Amino acid sequence: QVQLVESGGGLVQAGGSLRLSCAASQRTFRSYAMAWFRQAPGKEREFVAAINCGGIKYYANSVKGRFTISRDNAKNTVYLQMNSLKPEETAVYYCAARPTLVSTSNSAYDYWGQGTQVIVSS
Repeated sequence: QVQLVESGGGLVQAGGSLRLSCAASQRTFRSYAMAWFRQAPGKEREFVAAINCGGIKYYANSVKGRFTISRDNAKNTVYLQMNSLKPEETAVYYCAARPTLVSTSNSAYDYWGQGTQVIVSS
């Protein structure tokens, strides 16, 4: 069983930055694709960013150039650096993991964290 624990959420003004972290329990972390999704109230969960085992990164068009996903295999941790945040990006941000291959579909991921709330004030 893989456990994921997110941290780093909070309240930030529009245009500000936050860095989310997701610590994973699995010893084979380096063989998992990791992703971030978000879900705003009343909306479906949506893909934000992902990183594969080799470090190749994928982003939703809406966050390209502002968000950066990274991973530290020695620490079993994946990060999401979020810059120039917008009020409409207020959501619960979730970390997810699946073996090997990246997917932008939330149904493809086997393991999820509990989520961390991000609130962007205008």
